[in-house]
Amino acid sequence: QVQLVESGGGLVQAGGSLRLSCTASGRAFSGYNIGWFRQAPGKERESVAAISWSGGSTYYAYFVEGRFSISRDNAKNTVYLQMNSLQPDDTAVYSCAAGLTWYTNGKGPYEYWGQGTQVTVSS
Repeated sequence: QVQLVESGGGLVQAGGSLRLSCTASGRAFSGYNIGWFRQAPGKERESVAAISWSGGSTYYAYFVEGRFSISRDNAKNTVYLQMNSLQPDDTAVYSCAAGLTWYTNGKGPYEYWGQGTQVTVSS
């Protein structure tokens, strides 16, 4: 089992930045690929970014390309999502997920999920 906990969400003005963290406990975190997803009210969940177990491969959805950056520190069992130039459309619950298979489109499926953290961007 892998337990995932997201943190770092909050309220930010348009143009601002936040850094989300996804911290894992349980089985060897370094062997898992990690994806970030988001779900806004009334919308389907969508893939935002993903990083392979080694950090050597990454994926970004087109709507965050150039604004968001994903990274990981396996010594700290943590994956980060740096979000810059945030816009009101980025408002959503952001969740991370862990899986043993790398998918180039970042969508998974993933075996383990966190509970999510709310990100709200005001205009």
